[in-house]
Amino acid sequence: MELELRHLRVLCAIADAGSVGRAAAELGYSQPAMSTQLRRIERYFGESLFERGPTGVHLTPYGFDVVAQARDVLARADAIGRRPASGAPAGRRTLRVAATNSPMLAGMVSGLRSRLPDVPLAVSSVYASSRIVELLEEGVVDAAIAADYPGRELEHSDAVIHRGIVTEPTFVALPARHPLARRTQVALADLAEEAWFLTPDDGAGWPGVFYTACTAAGFDPAVVHEFLGDQQQLQGMIADGLGVAVVQPTMRALPDVAVKPLVGTPLWCRYVLAWRRAAVTEDMIDALFQSATAAHRQLVAQSPHLKTWAARTWSVTGG
Repeated sequence: MELELRHLRVLCAIADAGSVGRAAAELGYSQPAMSTQLRRIERYFGESLFERGPTGVHLTPYGFDVVAQARDVLARADAIGRRPASGAPAGRRTLRVAATNSPMLAGMVSGLRSRLPDVPLAVSSVYASSRIVELLEEGVVDAAIAADYPGRELEHSDAVIHRGIVTEPTFVALPARHPLARRTQVALADLAEEAWFLTPDDGAGWPGVFYTACTAAGFDPAVVHEFLGDQQQLQGMIADGLGVAVVQPTMRALPDVAVKPLVGTPLWCRYVLAWRRAAVTEDMIDALFQSATAAHRQLVAQSPHLKTWAARTWSVTGG
């Protein structure tokens, strides 16, 4: 089987509906035909993309990555040939959106399509937040999700505006068999002798904020592996005991990986919506922001370790 755009649409429809049957009805398939199609697609990828349950289906961690990329491909395909000629109505101009390493991208794009169905989209994945600012300043993209950190607000010219979407704690992923994995929270200092997987410099403060937190905890990381790639592969290496990693709290862990909050929450990350003043309308920004916040709420709903941390933290602080 060769992977086609229709296969990607099937995956996105199932992910959005949370049900093979509902997705089949939306696309005009019978449920058996949709189920057969899904099995063929999963055979193509070599593993399950969805977890089946009594109330429907949910993306596996690998499935989440695949669907996120599928949405990107479909958005680009939908935008082909749709650039309006000069003088065409602004509402038909392609909205060029970029995003850093955030699982919110897929949900935001899906929500934006629902809110602004007549606006063509072109979506780009850009790791470094500093590069995102450059693309905004240069007029290459119109709006983006970028990241910054407490005390290091995203820097840009007056031509760009940003607005915070969410500030979330940074958690740690470690092998499920690790002695610390049984704890409710893990102290950063207790990981002083571990090897670390870290994503590269993002131009906005990372990994400097990590090293600052380690210094405050009384140690310098002994071994650091720079890694930017597939989350499935990263979790596989963690499960094999090759190291630990600081991760987004909404990451869905594999069975052999434990995701834990850090004692005292020494690391935070803020995701922001940034845009060019002259490039987008207020309606577009409102739709982008609502879509991004809704996407994050959905991620939180699927993250038991984050919900547990939040319930415990807010009950203790009275927030």
